[in-house]
Amino acid sequence: MKHIGAVVFAFSLAAGAGALAEPAPEETVQLPALVLTAPRVANEVPVGTFPMPVSGLRFEPQVDLQARNMAEGQADVAIRGGIFENTGFRIGNNNVFDPQTGHYGAELPIAPAMLTGVRVLTGADGAFAGGNAAVGTLEYDWRPIQNRGELLAAAGPNETWRGSLYTAATFLTARPEERLAADFEVARSASNGPIAGGDHEFSRVDGRLQWIRDGAQTDVFAGYQSKFFGWPNLYTPFGWLETDYLKTTLVAVNHREGGATGDFWQVSAFWRRNVDDYEADRTRPGVFNPYQTETRMAAAALEARKGFGELGALHFRAEVSGDEIDSTSLTFGRFDSRTYFKGGLVLEREAPLAGGGALAMKAGAVWAADNREGGMLSPVAEIAWLVDGARHPTRIYAQVAGSSQVPGYTALNSNPAAGLFRGNPNLPRERSTNWELGAATGNAGFQVQGALFFRQERGLTDWTYRNGVTARSANPVDIDTVGLESVVTYQWAHGRVVGGYTWLSKREDYRGAAVDASFYALNFPRQRVTLAVVWRLTKEIEVRVDNEYREQEPNLLRRGTAHAFLSSAAVCWFVPAVRGLELSVQVDNLWNSAFQEVPAVPAAPRQYSVGLCYRW
Repeated sequence: MKHIGAVVFAFSLAAGAGALAEPAPEETVQLPALVLTAPRVANEVPVGTFPMPVSGLRFEPQVDLQARNMAEGQADVAIRGGIFENTGFRIGNNNVFDPQTGHYGAELPIAPAMLTGVRVLTGADGAFAGGNAAVGTLEYDWRPIQNRGELLAAAGPNETWRGSLYTAATFLTARPEERLAADFEVARSASNGPIAGGDHEFSRVDGRLQWIRDGAQTDVFAGYQSKFFGWPNLYTPFGWLETDYLKTTLVAVNHREGGATGDFWQVSAFWRRNVDDYEADRTRPGVFNPYQTETRMAAAALEARKGFGELGALHFRAEVSGDEIDSTSLTFGRFDSRTYFKGGLVLEREAPLAGGGALAMKAGAVWAADNREGGMLSPVAEIAWLVDGARHPTRIYAQVAGSSQVPGYTALNSNPAAGLFRGNPNLPRERSTNWELGAATGNAGFQVQGALFFRQERGLTDWTYRNGVTARSANPVDIDTVGLESVVTYQWAHGRVVGGYTWLSKREDYRGAAVDASFYALNFPRQRVTLAVVWRLTKEIEVRVDNEYREQEPNLLRRGTAHAFLSSAAVCWFVPAVRGLELSVQVDNLWNSAFQEVPAVPAAPRQYSVGLCYRW
């Protein structure tokens, strides 16, 4: 298997060599603040179910997706060595998170066709724009609607099948620059699972209205998603066949005036309901306490940027949100509702330099608070040197940013002395400070970015394990993380190559708690390499390969190796006789790796599907 893996990795490198042999035309571009929105993975459609926003994150260079069964079932989303709880999702101007547990933060009943590519916000950007996410935020914007449609269908072993239909239409109004549009999607999938107890049944329906006029865009969205899935050791390490049944409803509105740069303002609101029915052992239903929980959350936010000529610009943001929880098991805390507040103000100024280029500076602060624990003021500051090169404009920066968040209800309200999950009602507000140096350069066909960072986290809520105790416990931990991350993208006429490298080192202090292993905070890759290749071999044939190599931090709970080489590959045929028709064969976990992405959780074996996609 190692030899086969080497062949595929060599194939991927050969594709990169092919790119160098056919350079893309040079074009000067203005670099964003170290974020790119072009796809950085090869396969955004999964093998076993319909696409979800989380589907495109598995091989994303700046995101560590730790899946149970499959990413779309339940996956912990971590950024820069953080954990699932301190990663947020931002849809337009809405910061959406799950107040029960960050495990369900990615439960977003939205068709990826309605969203732009993901932007990974860290450091100063994440501290300012995110909400209750101390390490980073994954940002998606609402995609402008066009007249188009897409039908996806696929089938594979174990009675696996999936299908989705997306359709969109625009309606011209009295003025050419004004239009009303709508899009709609329905999706469903099911499988008996690649192993015993690994079955699933998913469905989603969602729709949106959009009004674009005079540089403004208004989106009104409603979606519902139902997910039943099972897996051994889904959340506990005891060998049980566990199941989770999630039903998520999301209603959102977003209005923005102004472009991606310069002056703008936007206002938004959302309401989210998530119902969770968890069974610890499906072979003995009801033996353990019932785990049935419903959370409801509503929020509103306002963000604006206004320039004042040579004086610079003011960037302002304010948001308020509230939640409430009803649960059969999470009843041992001090409260079951909470109101969150966040505000931020940053002064931005750019000063031209005599020798060319400019010096860009921003300084300000963010304040985050809630009605249960008080609040915290954190700094946001950055200085950047903008080199206006004719061929490769470059940005070099240094920054410091602080942020904070509060723990979820599973950590706060679980029984601290009994049960499978043992909480702590006195967990503190989590604090994070990020110090960073970085740079980005490139042109239309080539981009490279990198960052060296040092993050201090105080009071982070982690779930830990102790030998002889049949439970996992919520404990605060202080962690210092040093990291290096880099991403290189090259595009040419017939494809693209994206490579990423991350190195992480941690030093932890559990404040005297008895801990033998960590499920999350110490489940991170010391080194991680990703390589995505999309190569149009001929007019009709395209190959898409995602690769990941990782050296994981040793963990007492993990069975098997701490090293892994993972690949997902697809071969696509664009049928010349039928315009818009694409047939494909796709394989996930190509080398049948048994690597446990979450300690003690069995890996999903190799899976494949044969599918079609018809676009119009």
